[in-house]
Amino acid sequence: MSIADISDWIDDVSGPAWRWYVKRLAANDTLATNAHQAGPYVPREVLFEVLPELNRPEEYNPEVRFELKVDSHAEARTVRAIWYNGSLSGRSTRNEARVTGFGGRASALLDPDSTGAIVVFAFDAGAAGPTCRVWLCSNSLEEDVFEERLGPIEPKQHLFWAHGRPPVRLSRSVQPTSCWLGSSDIPQKWLESFPTGQEIVRKSLEKRPAKGVRPDKRLLQRRDCEFEIFRSVEQAFWMPRISEGFQSIDVFVGTAQSILQSRKARSGRSLEYHLGLIFEEEGMTAGRDFVHGPTIEGNKRPDFLFPSTLAYEDNEFPAADLRMLAVKTTCRDRWRQILNEADRIEKKHLLTLQEGVSQNQLAEMTAAGVQLVVPQPLHASYPEEARQNLLTVEAFIAERRRASMTGKS
Repeated sequence: MSIADISDWIDDVSGPAWRWYVKRLAANDTLATNAHQAGPYVPREVLFEVLPELNRPEEYNPEVRFELKVDSHAEARTVRAIWYNGSLSGRSTRNEARVTGFGGRASALLDPDSTGAIVVFAFDAGAAGPTCRVWLCSNSLEEDVFEERLGPIEPKQHLFWAHGRPPVRLSRSVQPTSCWLGSSDIPQKWLESFPTGQEIVRKSLEKRPAKGVRPDKRLLQRRDCEFEIFRSVEQAFWMPRISEGFQSIDVFVGTAQSILQSRKARSGRSLEYHLGLIFEEEGMTAGRDFVHGPTIEGNKRPDFLFPSTLAYEDNEFPAADLRMLAVKTTCRDRWRQILNEADRIEKKHLLTLQEGVSQNQLAEMTAAGVQLVVPQPLHASYPEEARQNLLTVEAFIAERRRASMTGKS
């Protein structure tokens, strides 16, 4: 599909009658983990709004059938929304919603290779009966079209948008971060000039100190915390400016673009900043044990290089003792971008927060010499047979510390 096709589709499903639900497909949404969920997870609150007839708590596991078209892949079928509400009656512990009836692997939505892809469910509230049109992104170029309009769509963070209302960002995190800053907690200079990503990341360290928390969990906790800090500062910074109104449409559009670009910039670099600080907390020295964002041969810039640029450029230093770590929140097709980032390093390490990959994707990465580094709490999102091939953040750090102690860094 061309970018023009996506733009036409967006025009078709925009307007007062439409409700959008946007997410990245996790391995438990597709058939990558063989979890037998039979369909993507959709928050019940979302389904209750777009399918109000589903909200029947007096009935055990109520369901609603509706027409769904996956326009991006020329699919059309009648599917079923079901609210598994057994916890209300004590019959089970479940209280979640799913959309099922996609026909198994015959559907692009359940294809394991769709794991990590952005999908947009557009529900038509003005139709005679409930209907839904879907766009499943096939590559990062298609995803960029939606993220340019909606802001970053990250793993575990879902978006619900209805015409005339601001988009609502949802999360499957069961624990609130308690990192939202009130107006009195925000430094005055941040209200005058929007803080840098590094400043917001360092603020998250105050809320989530290292003591007693292992690196993998610490990374995820801090990133969730940092996102809440960012959102609270974003609101405090932009709302007074928005309340003043706009002198023209161009000024309004420019402001909206500034906000979206700020969100994209934060999403793209914050994970790197968090990792660099955790490396230091774990006893690694910047410049001696690792370098963040170095420039090496041919103006290449890997996210992290170990142990140093000098070691990399010294042909006498064994290539087997060099490491590079790329950092990408999602890796579905972006992982190929790292293959040429450091010519001397044959095995590339890639840290991601993506909730699973398919066996085909993992086999392709492995054949290309890519080793995935995934925070330990996310390992359950991966196919069971793939977990033994994942490296935790803590294990990666331990390997680098051992190298330093034996004089190889």
